[in-house]
Amino acid sequence: MDYNNNVRNVYHGLKVRIIESFLRNNLVETIDRMPIEMRPEGSETSRCCIYKSRALIKYRAMAILGFGKEDETDELTPLSEYASQALRRKEISKKVLTIIDPACSGCMAAHYYVTNACKGCMARPCVVNCPKKCIVMLDGQSRIDNEQCIRCGKCQEVCPYHAIVRIPIPCEEACPVSAIHKDEKGKAEIDFSKCIYCGRCVSVCPFGAIAERSQLLDILRAFGSGKRVHALPAPAITGQFEGGLFRIISALKRIGFYAVEEVALGADEAARREAKEFLRKRREGLRFMTTSCCPAYMQAAHKIIPSILPFISGTPSPLQLAALRVKERDKEALTVFIGPCVAKRREAIDYKGVDYYMTFEELNSLFGAQGIEVSKQPEEKPEFCASDYGRGFPLKGGVIAAILKHLPDGEKIETISVNGLNKSSLRQLQSYAAGNCPASLIEVMNCEGGCVNGPAIFAPVAKAKDRIEAMLGKAGDQNACP
Repeated sequence: MDYNNNVRNVYHGLKVRIIESFLRNNLVETIDRMPIEMRPEGSETSRCCIYKSRALIKYRAMAILGFGKEDETDELTPLSEYASQALRRKEISKKVLTIIDPACSGCMAAHYYVTNACKGCMARPCVVNCPKKCIVMLDGQSRIDNEQCIRCGKCQEVCPYHAIVRIPIPCEEACPVSAIHKDEKGKAEIDFSKCIYCGRCVSVCPFGAIAERSQLLDILRAFGSGKRVHALPAPAITGQFEGGLFRIISALKRIGFYAVEEVALGADEAARREAKEFLRKRREGLRFMTTSCCPAYMQAAHKIIPSILPFISGTPSPLQLAALRVKERDKEALTVFIGPCVAKRREAIDYKGVDYYMTFEELNSLFGAQGIEVSKQPEEKPEFCASDYGRGFPLKGGVIAAILKHLPDGEKIETISVNGLNKSSLRQLQSYAAGNCPASLIEVMNCEGGCVNGPAIFAPVAKAKDRIEAMLGKAGDQNACP
């Protein structure tokens, strides 16, 4: 789904309101009226009535406060009570996603449908080629008996007028591991024993029924705690804002961060370690090695294709290495990873070196609430600068390029880049593990094109990619800012 859509606009507007109220110290007093203010009487709504639309805004506000619909014990509990709890809590939830089931449209099972473009032609290839003979002619047009249809798609393939369309369920269609299914009420349900936190369901649901549990309020409270809060922005951040990395760093400090540490520094270290590990494993006779920086891939390996586990690098991710750098220098520091995906939220919760997680979308709302335009900030260089290779990690091929840089000259390496996890690529990885791998070094990305296309970005992918590529070549050597 296009990253610019009304679901994201609603979430952005609601985040901005909540942040503004927090900064004015009147969140508890104002939050109950936000659904009414966003959906006043007589306003347009995509739901059955204005009251349901307001109820759904309430549940989305709960997610922004860090709660899930499943935490609700009484639907009459006001948002102000959840806000009060959020302002008092000492620990964040270990859960990553929540399903707002009243928002789920209860989509009909994926099926094929004959549109009015059908001409009722004499050839009738749809009827002739249907293996179950479940297509009949009625009133001069083809009709499909969906109770008999096996969804093979042959009718769609042979129709000369392209009059037959497949109507999918977006979340089920997007999930690469079949972790989403319908419950007894026809609503979406996630099997977290299979879920790899790829974030595709969050991105594609046209009704915004699947949401992340945010830690925004916890981060805002940390700013006022007197503790030193360090930002750990993922390398893909440069693609999200006009003005370049050094203006982004300046903007991050303006909203309350004590210091900024590029996660690209962790990427540089990860590349060095993976290069050494690759050479060692190659000497030991391992057929191939895959990278380990993508947490969605790591989840998939453990839950879906365990046969690939012996071939995955044991090097910690760039996030973990960057957080470790900060904690070693400042043991009392609080760390906030800022990233483009849902899977990194899962990793940040599981890794003790990271205290909080914020998505690029949330950061954009935080800038908006404080009236900060990144492109108008002065440039501020970090204490340590990453290399071009570390900053190129979010692009397809970037991880491989960084590892190859640290391998001996003349070393012949066959490489493959798995450009996005889907049912096909997961089967391919399983085939590699079974002995059919044509390469010795494999880069695995959950998102097509790399992290620059993560589910929690907001800038157009092509523009984000151009911004990152424009920056590369200007960083110089590691630890030396231009």
